[in-house]
Amino acid sequence: MTLEAAVLTFAVVAAVLTVTPGLDTALVLRAALTRSRREAAATSAGIVAGLFVWGAAAAAGISALLIASEVAYDVLRYAGAAYLVWFGVRLLVRALGGAAETAPATGAVPTSVWRAARTGLAANLLNPKVGVFYVALLPQFLPSGSDPLLVGLLLAGVHAVLSIVWFTLLISLATLAGRWLRRPATVRAIDAVTGVMLVGFGARLALSGRG
Repeated sequence: MTLEAAVLTFAVVAAVLTVTPGLDTALVLRAALTRSRREAAATSAGIVAGLFVWGAAAAAGISALLIASEVAYDVLRYAGAAYLVWFGVRLLVRALGGAAETAPATGAVPTSVWRAARTGLAANLLNPKVGVFYVALLPQFLPSGSDPLLVGLLLAGVHAVLSIVWFTLLISLATLAGRWLRRPATVRAIDAVTGVMLVGFGARLALSGRG
């Protein structure tokens, strides 16, 4: 397989993965609908940064531990599940308690932007399914004689570009809708739905196996 063929084939697979609804989509949409375009973009940036970390780890063989070691996989799985459940419960408590967050005023970059980026990054890195996906998929797209790390980062870059395009579309559409959806009651409802989704993702991750 040539490098060009590897990139094109991987792009098709990554595109399907990118547009499939999941945790990343939920986090970005929640930020765009209830906070601001800036925080949604920061969440997206954190998720994309995580892709490069997993791509480099998979290419270097580090994330192979998730497949070779059941203990390593379970530790990351339970840590990720705990994080998602904690985040989801926090949103549910806020929604039920009536303390909805409001979008920050434009101007100086708020600390919440960095918090949003950390949220996206943590959600991506604490998901062992992403690591297993990369470590199982990337070797199939490494041309013979190529540098695994460089090609791994290149393929992660392809996935990142596709993710950026997809998240930009989501954020643009959600921002338009957000003009009518940022009322306190609506924000609480969105937080409640997102919280239930995150708790569900966390519970499924904790109860799932390697499959």
